[in-house]
Amino acid sequence: MHPVLFRFGPFTLHTYGVFVASAFFLAIALSLRQARREGLDQNQMLDLAFYVTLAAIIGARLLFIVVEYRYFLEKPIRIFKIWEGGLVFYGGLILSVTAGIYYMKKHKMPVLKVGDIVAPSLAIAQAVGRLGCLSAGCCYGKETSAPWGIVFSDPDSLVPLEKLGLRLHPTQLYSSIGDLILFLILYTMGRRKRFDGQVLVMYGILYPIVRFSVELFRGDPRGGVLGGMMSTSQFISLIVFVVAVIFYIKLQNRSTSSPGQD
Repeated sequence: MHPVLFRFGPFTLHTYGVFVASAFFLAIALSLRQARREGLDQNQMLDLAFYVTLAAIIGARLLFIVVEYRYFLEKPIRIFKIWEGGLVFYGGLILSVTAGIYYMKKHKMPVLKVGDIVAPSLAIAQAVGRLGCLSAGCCYGKETSAPWGIVFSDPDSLVPLEKLGLRLHPTQLYSSIGDLILFLILYTMGRRKRFDGQVLVMYGILYPIVRFSVELFRGDPRGGVLGGMMSTSQFISLIVFVVAVIFYIKLQNRSTSSPGQD
C-alpha cells in the first residue's frame, strides 16, 4: 500500500497518522453533533473528548508495547513513533473508558447517555482508522489464495520483508467493513433505544464478535494466552463480550421494572 503520503525534505507525512487523526476528528464531530441534540453541555463534551482521546492513544500504544516488547527492546526509540503504526485498540479502550468515567463522574455528566452518544462515533472512527492500518501495512493478514487477497510491495510498510509480494488476507479491510456495519447498527439503535446505555452496551457485545472473528485471519504477532489458544485481543474480546451481555440484561431489567426511568 502507501505508508508514506509524501516527503518534503526531512519532513515525512505518514498515511497512517493522517487516517488516525481523521478518525478522531470525525468521532469528536459526530459526538458533539449528537450531544447538541441531546441538550448536553458542549464545553464539557469537548473537554471529555480531549481527555478520552489522549487516554486512548496512550493506552493503545502501551498495550502494543507490552505485546510486542521484543520489537522495542532492539530500538527503544520506536516507542515514540506512533505515526508509523502500532496501536492496540483494547488498550486504548480500557484507559479511555477509565478516564472518561472519572471525568463524567467528577462533572456529574450522565454516563450512560454520553456512552450512547459516543459508541456509534467510536465505531465509525475505527472504520476510518483501519484504513490507516491498511496503508501502513500493520495488522496484516495470513497468506491466502483468495482472489481478494492483497499484496504489499513497499519496503516502508510494516509488513515484514519476507511477506512482501505475498498475497495476504486484507484483515484491515475486514475490520473496517465490520466496524462500518457496526456503526450503522448502533446509529439506528440510538434513534430507537429503550433505555440509556443500550447503544453503549450493544457496542460492547457486537464489537468483540467482529474483533474475535478478524483475529482468526491476522498474520502479525498477536501475543498469546491460555497456551496460545487465543490471541491477547481475542481473550479480551471474550471478557468484554461476557461483561457487556451481563450489563445489557441488568439495564434491560431495570428499564422494564421502572418504565418511567432511563
